[in-house]
Amino acid sequence: MSQKFDWMVVGAGPAGIAAVGKLLDAGVPPKQIGWIDPHFEVGDLGRKWHSVSSNTQVDLFNRFLLGCKAFGYAKRPKQFPIDQINPKETCQLKYIAEPLQWITDHFRKTVSTFQDTAMALNLRDNFWEVKTNSSPVYAKNVILAMGCDEKSLSYPGVEVIPIATALDYEKLKHVVSKDDTVGVFGASHSAVLILADLEKLKVKSIINFYRAPHSYAIDLGDWILFDNTGLKGAAAKWAKKNLDGAQPPYLKRVLSSDHTFEESLALCNKVIYAVGFERRKLPVLEQYEAMHYNDKTGIIAPGLFGLGIAFPQGKYDPLMNLEHRVGLWKFMDYLNDVLPIWLKYSN
Repeated sequence: MSQKFDWMVVGAGPAGIAAVGKLLDAGVPPKQIGWIDPHFEVGDLGRKWHSVSSNTQVDLFNRFLLGCKAFGYAKRPKQFPIDQINPKETCQLKYIAEPLQWITDHFRKTVSTFQDTAMALNLRDNFWEVKTNSSPVYAKNVILAMGCDEKSLSYPGVEVIPIATALDYEKLKHVVSKDDTVGVFGASHSAVLILADLEKLKVKSIINFYRAPHSYAIDLGDWILFDNTGLKGAAAKWAKKNLDGAQPPYLKRVLSSDHTFEESLALCNKVIYAVGFERRKLPVLEQYEAMHYNDKTGIIAPGLFGLGIAFPQGKYDPLMNLEHRVGLWKFMDYLNDVLPIWLKYSN
């Protein structure tokens, strides 16, 4: 048998970083922690979404960075630009990616890392075999924090602008022109940010296709209504002015179920699908046709646990609305609750 660990973390985005840190905080020896990721560049947040405006206040990013002793952020040897931003403001995601990369580089000196892709998992003799592109590794317990991929649609005869391009203003301005009619699918935070950037670029017209009205997050003091689904920050400000207020003449909104949908889509020469995310397909669980997890405990199978955007916590708010919590501090907060369960569940 190849290398064996007590714990293996799959994924090096924010959730994976938090998982490694909290295992260290819990007293798991560094040499008993393995960490797999093809890049170790803070996941998709670090590689794809640098220019995206967050819907999270800097204060919550700071709570994440200071919420794990093993991060060593309180004793960091240098200041980061995020340290100079008003804690009550939002910011571009590049500002949180910088300290997370610093933490990643620090952890790579202490735990065993494998710059590879976890292709499949198989439970054998009380160890999870983690199959990679090279040699398999083995762990008693595995935390999956492998992230999500963007969902897409497939309407023929129209050019698709990838959402990673659409959410980067500097890239977007090179793929649209003032002669374009651009269709944007979705009503989420990402969709609204894209609508706002298309307005700045003065394309000929914009058609926003949506399935349901957008909502706004409402801060009620000790909790936030629609915290995970409502618009916040720059997206909320733009939507209140341009979607709920005086809608610009070049912007049209069309329900996907409306009888004019096909006619409106035919007017678009380019489209952007901002319709959400779905759990990444790898690694494959070889014993199971479908991967299920308990959204209150993160348990998938014996010794197998899920965390992050692919496996968010399901939680009822005070008005009994069920939301799945996505965000850096929410991952850390969830981990504080479930890691003691995982440590006992694995014994």
